[in-house]
Amino acid sequence: MSNRKLILYISMSLDGFLATKDDDLSWLSVVEREGEDYGYVAFNETVDTYIVGRKTYDVVLQLTGGTFPAAEKYNCYVITRQERASKKGVTFYNGYIAELIQKLKSEDGKNIYCDGGGQIVKLLMDKNLIDEYRISVIPTILGDGKRLFIGGTPLINLEALPSEQFDSGLIQLRYRRK
Repeated sequence: MSNRKLILYISMSLDGFLATKDDDLSWLSVVEREGEDYGYVAFNETVDTYIVGRKTYDVVLQLTGGTFPAAEKYNCYVITRQERASKKGVTFYNGYIAELIQKLKSEDGKNIYCDGGGQIVKLLMDKNLIDEYRISVIPTILGDGKRLFIGGTPLINLEALPSEQFDSGLIQLRYRRK
């Protein structure tokens, strides 16, 4: 049996938003520092599979001029309600999310990286499928936008892992499922 974990690795504003209402992510730049990656490179060495929602996938395509950079590094799954053919290293999945996660965890490989959005996070939380939460809190209050935690999920008890604070004001919170 594999020991693969599903890890939510994501950033949010202090007031819990992933993006503005119009998908603007420019506010993330407030923590950009020369030579600082906040552990992203090290994290990437521990994962080989990437899960994202279809809306987030579409936003990435829009921001990158039609390319999906994650497909060059990972086995990518885009969770969608529509049936779509796989393309350019991306598998579009419209089945039961718990079955996909169970299948992926049973296979040999590294950990599984989830990058949102909020609807996919809720879907995974509804089934208590996330093993670890790594949330980078950006020292910005957006006031409105697209929430990371939509609400309406069952109670999930977590155990705190060491968090890290950076000079930029970013605080990286870490929790794992009990």
